Amino acid sequence: MGALARLLSRPTGQDLPPKRARSPKDLLHASGLTTQELRTCWLAVSWLLTYPDDQVRARLDDLRTLVRDLPDPVRIGLQGTVEALAGKDAVTLQERYVDTFDTRRRGCLHLTYFSHGDTRRRGMALLRIKQDFRAAGVEIDEQELPDHLPLVLEFAAGHDPDRGAKILRSNRPGVELLRLHLAETGSPWHGALVALCATLPPLDADDRAAVLRLAEEGPEEEAVGLDGYGLDADAGALAGQTFAASGCDSRASAPGPVPLDLLRGRPS
Repeated sequence: MGALARLLSRPTGQDLPPKRARSPKDLLHASGLTTQELRTCWLAVSWLLTYPDDQVRARLDDLRTLVRDLPDPVRIGLQGTVEALAGKDAVTLQERYVDTFDTRRRGCLHLTYFSHGDTRRRGMALLRIKQDFRAAGVEIDEQELPDHLPLVLEFAAGHDPDRGAKILRSNRPGVELLRLHLAETGSPWHGALVALCATLPPLDADDRAAVLRLAEEGPEEEAVGLDGYGLDADAGALAGQTFAASGCDSRASAPGPVPLDLLRGRPS
């Protein structure tokens, strides 16, 4: 907790501006990156955070090419993760992935777990994400949870960057806690999270408070069932999936990569 607090309390060089509502366009480009740069970064992070099977490892050379023209610090973070993954054998890398993302609460790749834990409210949060997917014409498998970070990034890169940015921003404290966890553990995936955070607006005061609370207390837990609490059918089913899960097993819902041609010919 001490290291997390020190990282979060580092000065940013200027006072935080007052909170104000952002339009979707402001939110999308708050980092100063173009839409194409955002899509490229999100695609790369989605691939890098997917379970490193043979197909993912074979794609590392493509990723080197994909990210080489991105601006700093996005490029540096992504290149760091690519080289770190390329330097490990398959078994070691896969064991490290499981230990990093599947067995540690702070390493969870399901975004709403950080903001709602295992509570009934998580079902509604998951439903809102699923509705964003549907509004963009995207349907996912009923067995997948829509808040899985590689899946959200795949959606943002290949389908709807505005809605994708909204989902990421609404779960900003969880993304930041994941970055800090990877930094503290010396994870080879840390650079990918540095790059992802560089595409998002800076943390505001509420975000920082939420990250510190999560680091100290962890996500909420709820031992009661879901029946009789007024959740609609879709939200209840999604929440039920989270209660039935034995843990944060990210491989169970890891999506496949978005083909490069999905990023071509799309308007900025």
